[in-house]
Amino acid sequence: MVDMSATTVNPVLRVAPAAPAEAAAHFRASLAFHADVSDVAAALAAGGDPGFAVLDSRSTESWGQGHIPGAVHLPTALIPEQAAQLLDRDRPVVTYCWGPGCNGGTRAALALAELGYQVKEMLGGFEYWVREGFEFEAWQGRERRAADPLTAPVAGDCGC
Repeated sequence: MVDMSATTVNPVLRVAPAAPAEAAAHFRASLAFHADVSDVAAALAAGGDPGFAVLDSRSTESWGQGHIPGAVHLPTALIPEQAAQLLDRDRPVVTYCWGPGCNGGTRAALALAELGYQVKEMLGGFEYWVREGFEFEAWQGRERRAADPLTAPVAGDCGC
């Protein structure tokens, strides 16, 4: 009888982890392309100029349901024609769409990068902005919902 435990590879390690230097380069690059909801919220709440613009790439109907206060509304399909009128090319842009199940923020980031903008995508999109308890604007005014304890700490910060 053959001992299968000796020949079965753990599915996590089926593909070996990258060498530490490769991993560091990958994760450094990832941070160059992405911003997290909490970091965007903290930068906006600090007062003054955060050093970037926030762009909501969703439809007008979606924008009316709720958006980040101060965000620029520019649906992805309109970026090539309207970005220059709404965004400063010398200012980084943070894009977002609905949430992690939507790649609209990625498509918007690509469209802006192709036009020469420095850009990051906000991980989690509008869904996680709301789930983490940050204030948002909707057609009826400003709102804030309680933070979801599965996405944000109940007290203090997450420590990451």
